[in-house]
Amino acid sequence: MTTVDIPAGWPANEEQARAVQDELRTRVVLDDPGPLPGSGHVTGVDVAYDDERDVVAAAAVVLDAATLRVVAEATAVGKVSFPYVPGLLAFRELPTVLAALDTLPCPPGLVVCDGYGLAHPRRFGLASHLGVLTGLPAIGIAKNPFTFTYDDPGARRGAWTPLLAGAEEVGRALRTREAVKPVFVSVGHRVSLDNACAHAIALTPAYRLPETTRRADALCRRALREATS
Repeated sequence: MTTVDIPAGWPANEEQARAVQDELRTRVVLDDPGPLPGSGHVTGVDVAYDDERDVVAAAAVVLDAATLRVVAEATAVGKVSFPYVPGLLAFRELPTVLAALDTLPCPPGLVVCDGYGLAHPRRFGLASHLGVLTGLPAIGIAKNPFTFTYDDPGARRGAWTPLLAGAEEVGRALRTREAVKPVFVSVGHRVSLDNACAHAIALTPAYRLPETTRRADALCRRALREATS
């Protein structure tokens, strides 16, 4: 487990954080299809908080994309680096997430975030922010649609409908299990939306949420318990 300090120069308030978003979102790459589903590595990242102790734990779990077998994993723990502000959650999570990724013994390949990419009020959620900072292909697979609207997809696995901000498609509501609530997929960086949805289907052979998220969630919770016990 790696212990993380808040990086020097990290935004300390909303104004500074929004300025960073404005600068970095111009670097998002949307015309790269990304890695093929089922090839190489795919890595889930997630975080857990102990707000009373002001502690955050992050986990990165690398899976073989073809077999979904765990290849490597890493954790990092640090102080919460930014207050809770909707739309600015990346600033709370990224220092520890990046530290966990940095200590992996192998390339992460595609990174899957439990959250959003372009499906974000400022079109720059965690998956986009992480992708731009690392250069890695990244997507967001979220549990809820945030502030966006969608029509319910068909009941079959693989059915989808656009996730909309007015008339703009910012992602898709994707059915990963038959007749079960959809997940919400958005592009982060260097991956097309079609490919992002194909990865989501490949990562959900048995459950609504992708194996990347399920495994990273369990690992970061365990790391938090160990750090605060």
